[in-house]
Amino acid sequence: MRFDSYHPAINFIFFAAAITCTIWFDHPVFLAISYVAAFLYSVKLNGKRGLIFDLVLIPLMVLYVLWYSYYTHFGVTVLGQNFFGNDMTLESIVYGFVIAVTVAAVIMWMSCFFAVVSSDKVVYMFGRISPKLSLFLSILLRSVPRIKQTARRIEISQEGVGKGYRQGNIGRRFLNLVRLISILITWTLENFIESTQSMKSRGYSLRGRTAFSIYRFDNRDRSFVVILFLCLTLMTMAILLDQVTILYDPEIIFNRITPVSGVFYAAYAALLLLPMGLQIAGERAFERTRKTVQE
Repeated sequence: MRFDSYHPAINFIFFAAAITCTIWFDHPVFLAISYVAAFLYSVKLNGKRGLIFDLVLIPLMVLYVLWYSYYTHFGVTVLGQNFFGNDMTLESIVYGFVIAVTVAAVIMWMSCFFAVVSSDKVVYMFGRISPKLSLFLSILLRSVPRIKQTARRIEISQEGVGKGYRQGNIGRRFLNLVRLISILITWTLENFIESTQSMKSRGYSLRGRTAFSIYRFDNRDRSFVVILFLCLTLMTMAILLDQVTILYDPEIIFNRITPVSGVFYAAYAALLLLPMGLQIAGERAFERTRKTVQE
């Protein structure tokens, strides 16, 4: 019951809703739910690498908040003065934190998107609508992991002749790094051209071209769509009732939190945690089945 086994349209709708809501909703509660859900799902999909990547974003968020509050001045709650004598306010610090968390959450959602949506899903979704866009996206998604692998091979080969970017003095290392980047850029451009010509010769840019696919919209997908749009309906109600936005200038103002607000928070959490919950439930069901077979 992995989420990537669902119909590609389901994957696209969910990530479009998750990223749009994360960018749109600047209320601290909704923003915290977005960040936590993206963090957990990223770690679930990418494992240790995802955890390290998500943790690296935290100090970057802190640095951005410090920079934003230091150079941006609005609000009425003055906390002190910076080196230049300008006021540092609570509102600017909080809003800088909101921007940092939003960007970090979107980055983590994008890492989940690339882990779930493969190039064949992109071709399947956009092949009939826009063959050229489908061609471009499929090449892009396929090239990202290949660029990392090629960079590693170039690095190893350069180190073999004593020109690695970790060899020599500082000036020599800088020149070696520039050489590595130049080689990688040249290879990437050539690879894009070769891939484009190869795929065009196979008819990928022809309108109405069909491709083999194993995707079928079944009852499982229909059930997910019902739950998804139920949550989105509740989110639309939250938007109409001004529950998802907050004012930060000149002071922090938001609507009073009521029991109805709790319903909206729960619906938003259910929306974002639904794919991970389905995957965990599927893994547990598989383990139970495996143990039963072994017994």
